[in-house]
Amino acid sequence: MDGYQLRTEKKKEKIRNVAIELFLSFGIEKVSITEIAKKASVSPVTIYNHFGTKDELVRKVITSFIQKEWEDRLDITKRGDLSFHEKIEKMVFETESITGKTNPEFLNSMINGDPELEKMIGEIYHQFLPSIVDFFEEGKKQGYMDPDISTETIMIYLNLLKNAMSGFHFYNDPEKNSKLAKDLTNFFFYGLLNKAPNRK
Repeated sequence: MDGYQLRTEKKKEKIRNVAIELFLSFGIEKVSITEIAKKASVSPVTIYNHFGTKDELVRKVITSFIQKEWEDRLDITKRGDLSFHEKIEKMVFETESITGKTNPEFLNSMINGDPELEKMIGEIYHQFLPSIVDFFEEGKKQGYMDPDISTETIMIYLNLLKNAMSGFHFYNDPEKNSKLAKDLTNFFFYGLLNKAPNRK
């Protein structure tokens, strides 16, 4: 990559970072290209040249955000200093924390986007699906999950949850969203158990 390409990539990264910061705080509809350009110290024309329309920028920003969130969660699953149960607890806590601080309009855009965005998010999900299944398989080996549950069943369960999210909506109450995220993440991992199993 030559100097020009490197400068271009850095500029695009700055635009994405500024856009995600503003979208997370204020939602997508209330943030204009002009505002993003001003904070990123570029012209609106530069944003249009690199990303096209605002809708295309939104798709890029949301998919980059989701990609990073998946990567962060998978990094947790690879940590050798945490037990299986501790890894789940950390993922629950981080999901709750992010959701409680994020504008609900942005959250709803992630799970109820346009068809093209939904396709892009689906591709990310399938990219990380094998690693998720591996994580659950490790949980079975460690005795945290029923060893008789097949990999096929785990995949069906994950797909059912993914499809259910398409009709979900977050609220205009950060505390309510935070609790909802925690409940959903707990349900994702523990189902209808009264509490998480306390195993070592």
